[in-house]
Amino acid sequence: MHKRQFIQAAGWAGTAILAGGCAQTLLLPSVAPQASRFQETLRQIEATSGGRLGAAMLDTQTGAAYAYRGAERFPMCSTFKFLAAAQVLSRVDQGREQLGRRITVRASDIVPHSPATQPRVGGLPMTVAELCEATMTLSDNAAANLLLQDLGGPSGLTAYMRSLGDDITRLDRIEPELNEATPGDSRDTTTPQAMLQSMQKIVLGAALSAASRAQITRWLLDNKTGDRKLRALLPAGWRVGDKTGG
Repeated sequence: MHKRQFIQAAGWAGTAILAGGCAQTLLLPSVAPQASRFQETLRQIEATSGGRLGAAMLDTQTGAAYAYRGAERFPMCSTFKFLAAAQVLSRVDQGREQLGRRITVRASDIVPHSPATQPRVGGLPMTVAELCEATMTLSDNAAANLLLQDLGGPSGLTAYMRSLGDDITRLDRIEPELNEATPGDSRDTTTPQAMLQSMQKIVLGAALSAASRAQITRWLLDNKTGDRKLRALLPAGWRVGDKTGG
């Protein structure tokens, strides 16, 4: 696959990779490994990591799909922020939200890891677009919580997922409590296959308008928190859009 195809809709593959207790959502170039090789590779990675790993991958050019522990639940951690940003854009498409609307950041809003919002306490309010960008590219926790307030909270985001046909993904708490990730606790979890299907609808499908799809793709590409994670292992020159989770 040519590098330039990577940022074209026909050349994207939605991949939900969940490892190390929390999830990482990313878009990878379309590849078609044999299912057995895919499974064995993931088993080896899981064995050396000492954790439980789940992955789902779709080649959008061929329709080939692969999964490893694809139906098992994993904590979303910060990957829910991709879904929250998508819900904001959906509301923009419906005329229920404006990216230019300003929201005041208060000291009481600040939680650990709020690099973009903390400097704005008591200062110039942030636009919804700025909060989305901080949420997506810096994984700013206060920004995500502020967005959730206008989305109906965790239950509002869960309802949005149901509207996409995703009856698996659920958000129950806000930052930072949702990162607790107690084994066996289904709160704030998804499965690799559910995340993959929702990502495909959001980034490539009809869940958002063309303008909103382009916007969320830019935020994925501009993410700063994944530079030393999965995208660091890909060949130089490849463009990767991702949302890390832990």
